[in-house]
Amino acid sequence: MNQNPEVSDFSTIVAEATPAGRGGIGIIRLSGPDVVVIGTALVGELPDKRVAVTRLFKTADGSVIDQGLVLYFQGPASFTGEDVLELHGHGGPVVMSILLRRCIELGARQARPGEFSERAFLNNKIDLVQAEAVADLIDSASEAAARNAVKSLQGAFSRKINGLVEKLTQLRIFVEASIDFPEEEEDFLADKNVIIHLQGLIAEVASILSFAQQGVILQEGLDLVLVGAANSGKSSMMNFLSGQETSIVTEIAGTTRDVIRENIV
Repeated sequence: MNQNPEVSDFSTIVAEATPAGRGGIGIIRLSGPDVVVIGTALVGELPDKRVAVTRLFKTADGSVIDQGLVLYFQGPASFTGEDVLELHGHGGPVVMSILLRRCIELGARQARPGEFSERAFLNNKIDLVQAEAVADLIDSASEAAARNAVKSLQGAFSRKINGLVEKLTQLRIFVEASIDFPEEEEDFLADKNVIIHLQGLIAEVASILSFAQQGVILQEGLDLVLVGAANSGKSSMMNFLSGQETSIVTEIAGTTRDVIRENIV
């Protein structure tokens, strides 16, 4: 993990949690040690933890920026492990921009991309696999990819790795015992159970690699190229695979003269 001052700075951070643009709801999220102070200055008394209440979001002179829901998550029982505050307002770009500036004015710092997940990792709320799963879930291009990312986010893949590490540790005990106590009559490495455990580990590693490769395919997809002679059915196959009239199909040879690309989910 990079330890430059910017990365290791645990000041209060703020960012818009919803995509940029217009929408019915926009969410501003804060995390850090000054959440309560900033939240109180912005909306007045904070609600009880994990209880959504309606509040007015105000400027320094008391003018109303917006009206919306406020949610307070007290650390360490939050995503980042710190105090977290969510402001659910109307999703206009201007409103969100004013609200974000107000939070920064009160002492928060604009979060870097992925910094909320980074803090969750640094505070032992998630591991690296789960942190990557957050990004994979957001970027999912299919239902299968989303389901796979959710499993990893819930710790399915991490449990496989942790189980493998535990078994490797047990096997290492036998190896170290043979090295440390060579004078013992019993040869630990000659035990058939050691061979059985080793073969099981090899098989388990192969299974985990296969599982990981499937996840990469689901997330990144495969490149499929249709190549063939003129009028051999490439355009028809493209339309069949894409489920739409992507290519012109005609009896005249050479109708499709340019490279055609299509994402198929």
